[in-house]
Amino acid sequence: MATPSHHQNAIPSTKKKKTHKNPEANFLYELNSCSKSKDLKGAISLYDSALSSNTRLNQSHFNTLLYLCSTFATDPDSKDLALRYGFRVFDHMMALNIHPNEASITSIARLSAAKGDGDYAFEMVKKLGDYLVSPRLRTYEPALFCFCQKLEAEKAYEVEEDIDKMGLSLEEPQIAALLKLSADTGRGERVYNYLHKLRRSVRWVSEETCKVLEDWFCCKASEIGSDVGSVKEAILRNGGGWHGLGWIGEGKWVVKKGNVKPNGRCCCCGEQLDCVDIDDVETEKFALSVAGLALEREVKANFREFQDWLEKNADYEAIVDGANIGLYQQNFAEGGFSVLQLNAVIKEMYTRSGNKWPLVILHNKRVRALLENPSHRKLVEEWMANGVLYTTPHGSNDDWYWLYATVKLRCLLVTNDEMRDHIFELLGSSFFLKWKERHQVRYTFLKGALKLQMPPAYSIVIQESEKGSWHVPIVCESDEESLTSWLCITKPGGCEDEGKTGSTMETCEIVDGPCCKSSENRNNEKCDDKTTSMTGKRKERSP
Repeated sequence: MATPSHHQNAIPSTKKKKTHKNPEANFLYELNSCSKSKDLKGAISLYDSALSSNTRLNQSHFNTLLYLCSTFATDPDSKDLALRYGFRVFDHMMALNIHPNEASITSIARLSAAKGDGDYAFEMVKKLGDYLVSPRLRTYEPALFCFCQKLEAEKAYEVEEDIDKMGLSLEEPQIAALLKLSADTGRGERVYNYLHKLRRSVRWVSEETCKVLEDWFCCKASEIGSDVGSVKEAILRNGGGWHGLGWIGEGKWVVKKGNVKPNGRCCCCGEQLDCVDIDDVETEKFALSVAGLALEREVKANFREFQDWLEKNADYEAIVDGANIGLYQQNFAEGGFSVLQLNAVIKEMYTRSGNKWPLVILHNKRVRALLENPSHRKLVEEWMANGVLYTTPHGSNDDWYWLYATVKLRCLLVTNDEMRDHIFELLGSSFFLKWKERHQVRYTFLKGALKLQMPPAYSIVIQESEKGSWHVPIVCESDEESLTSWLCITKPGGCEDEGKTGSTMETCEIVDGPCCKSSENRNNEKCDDKTTSMTGKRKERSP
């Protein structure tokens, strides 16, 4: 009996061509292809064919069509077609009782705004609540931008109020649009408020937003002033960089573009910019958060004892993360805890703060080991005698102690810890990065020599001074701070160039360093690189 060969039994292998089982799936597949290739006419042709063949349509079909139509609603060549079919598709969707979702409403809002009907766009957004769907910021944008472009201020402000009620936050494009609207309709107080919204939302502004600010300040004079004492108090309370009390001074603005020296002094007006801290309310909230989490995770009696001790010993201007410094670069065979490194940091911080000792947080197990070492005992005893050491108890996490002390005393923190682990994630603070920038001192040891990286002399954020001037950083592709351009907005009396009057707009150049050139004096001002020593105490900040 013959044995069948392998080839006789083999089943021919054929690749199955990808097909869709039903007309609805095929229609969606082809629609998505048109969406990817931005083929509006192809999608409309598919839609007409689907209607002719009575294809059953669902939300995904309608959303894809609406998205394509809204994409072409601002294209001059396709606008009429996009608007005609866009509203036809939406009406068809509603006639079939298919509930729109956020994407559907965003698309129809864009179509409405494209034909100048901001009212309908906003009405559609408000109807999302009927379907238990929450809008996103993009859902509000069409109505907001439409009202802003048509200078319908009250309607635009109503949209903004609705955005706030939904717990959404405006971003630069929306704030800039509202700022321009307020400027164009002469609402000075609104302009002031939106400037502060920008300050809270972005570190620097785009060129487009910068142009809006230039146009406002170059044609507008401020009319009011505030008490100098209250302004200084407000700036101190707010952490520096702003007071929020309204326009200050009278007369026209002097508007320039320039740079800021490494020491934080504006090259255009000579004013010193602040290294901006979190404000009093944020600081208190931050300290309570740290203490609350520490009490949950530490032995309560131990941490409360530390809190009580800190209340009685609140004069420190710097906290030192002892373990972080002592173990720095010690991952080699003979490596251990470096008392020399820690002592170098202690002495340097003592000198920088005008002969005031820092507070070193160190675990008691580590301190006990150092005291048992004859070569280290005398130095450690000196630290203890000078009130330098606070030893944390067995089973504790040093991080809670040095973080709480730094926040509570509003002072500097010497550590290379980037504070990215789970402890700091638990805090979930939106102002944590600002706080770190203002308070953290990093360090290196190069061939045994200590080098400290102090907090920056100034913050690259929108700033409002006690004189009423404004400094606005403009977005820059370079990471070098010296290359960042700033919009300098001052009054003639507050500028180094006292002879200038009226409102001017000047473009500044950089020659041998960041500088600002006035129209009357074209001498380049070279910038020095001297920075003043800083203390973390807010009350000690340089004016």
